[in-house]
Order: sequence, then C-alpha cells, then structure tokens
Amino acid sequence: MEKEEDGGSEEAVLLQQHRKEKKELQAKIQSMKNSVPKNDKKRRKQLTEDVAKMESELEERHKQELAEVSQKPCAEVSSIDNGVASLDIGNEVPIQQTRVSKAQKRREKKAALEKERDERIAEAEIENLSGARHLESQKLAQILSQRELQIKQIPSDGHCMYRAIEHQLKERNNNVTLTSLRRQTADYMQSHTDDFLPFLTNSATGEMYTQGEI
Repeated sequence: MEKEEDGGSEEAVLLQQHRKEKKELQAKIQSMKNSVPKNDKKRRKQLTEDVAKMESELEERHKQELAEVSQKPCAEVSSIDNGVASLDIGNEVPIQQTRVSKAQKRREKKAALEKERDERIAEAEIENLSGARHLESQKLAQILSQRELQIKQIPSDGHCMYRAIEHQLKERNNNVTLTSLRRQTADYMQSHTDDFLPFLTNSATGEMYTQGEI
C-alpha cells in the first residue's frame, strides 16, 4: 500500500509541476507579446503561430506524462503482491497491536481524501486533453492565428465580464473604468426592468421578483 500512496503522491507532484510550467509559459508568452509592436502585423502573425505551437506542445507533453504516471501504481502494487507471496515467514511472531489515536485516524482519513481528489484531478486532466473542449480550443487558436488575433486571458475575480469589455474598449482608445461600466449596466437594467425580471429570483423564496420588490 505504501507504493500505491507514492504513486498518488507522484501524480500530485506532477500536476503541481504542470501548473507551474503553464504559469511560466504564460509569463513567457506575455513577455514575447510585449516585445512585438502592435503595428508590426508580420511579426504579430508569426508570434500568434508560435504561441499556439508552444501551448499545443506543452499540453501534449503534459498528457503523455500524466498517462505514464497513471500506469505506475498498478504495476508497483502487483510487484509488491508477488514479493509478499514468495516470502518464507518461518516461525510466526506475535504482532503487538498498537492503538491508533483519533488524531491519527483523522490524519489518515484526510490523506486518503486528498489522494482520491488528486487522482480525480489527474483523470480529469487526461480527459480534458483528449476531450471535445480541448479540441475546440485548438481549432479556435488556429482560426485566430490565421486572422492575426489572440485570446486575452481575463482573471476570474468577480469582475471578469466587465474587465473583458473594459479591455476591448481600451483597445479602441476608450478608457472607460470598471466602476463606470458597472454603473451603466445597473442603470440600464433598472430602466428596462421588464426585460430582466423573468431572469431574477428572490433567494429567500425562490420566486421571481415583482416590480414592488425591485
């Protein structure tokens, strides 16, 4: 069982390394983008193609590494079982049973849950790399590359929708602020309540809001 736990730990370490490599690649890509002038269309096009290739190669390598690691635990456990079966015990020695404390049980349970979670993450990573969503992302990256466009990463901080609009407006020399965008959105929704009421529900009752509750 110790080898099996090592296998799960190895997957967790590998996933952590993959996340680190993805962050490093994103930082490298951002540095590359900053080094190319926006008005240099030829270099921007080549940069977009290079970025798509770099991301694709990294994802493919991660997929292979995860697939290799996922096969190790079963082989190691089988080796242990064969070794135990061939042992000559000889005279049996009484085993002194030790009492496991509640704290130790909690630690073991937590470790088991974390191992199970890491295994699910590893399986999801492998599935995502061969799934429809990943293939769709690759196809989209190719189309954007042909059109000299790229995907802008927006942080998930609760303002992502507004930040996406803010970014596009700044590209057109419109320096509207995030606060201003939110205010304009709220004003529009309040002046067009009939359009939005069917999509708003009272969290306390679960019923649709009425005009009097707005």
